[in-house]
Amino acid sequence: MGFSGAEARCAMSDTDRTPDSHPAAEAKREIRDKRRFTVEEAVGRLAGPGAMKGGSAISRTQEAQNAVRAWLSANVPDPAGALNVVLHRNLRDSELLNAHLDDPPAAAATYLRLALASDHRLREIVRQADAEWGQAMDERPYFDVEGRVPHADDPYTTESVRAVLTEALSRRS
Repeated sequence: MGFSGAEARCAMSDTDRTPDSHPAAEAKREIRDKRRFTVEEAVGRLAGPGAMKGGSAISRTQEAQNAVRAWLSANVPDPAGALNVVLHRNLRDSELLNAHLDDPPAAAATYLRLALASDHRLREIVRQADAEWGQAMDERPYFDVEGRVPHADDPYTTESVRAVLTEALSRRS
């Protein structure tokens, strides 16, 4: 009794295959042998080809966090960088951002409005920016002291941060 074409192909060993297909199969095996197998790859194999088609590899929350970081970088001028770090840190895991996952710049703008509406909140952001700057520059920060003139070298004073945030909000409108 003979084999059908499909059965004959299945019954052939690697040595029986055509010379053209053998090197390609061997190359694939060699690549797989050298590659480290990960949980992500296992999930991808279980899901099958095209499972992530049209989907994002990162969560909506992470996408929103990245969008906020990009919006802050584009709209809040901060040569020293500490203010944007503080603003992003305060926003990234906030209820405000979670409520605006579809419009992260709106969350950022709302946060800036809330900061500008409260002197206490604004002073806390300035204090955090001063601390972040001092840590990044490995220098002692210049904290604002109420009733004193700010230090001439202080990159973050209450008034300078107020001006920067107000300007950022005017760009949004």
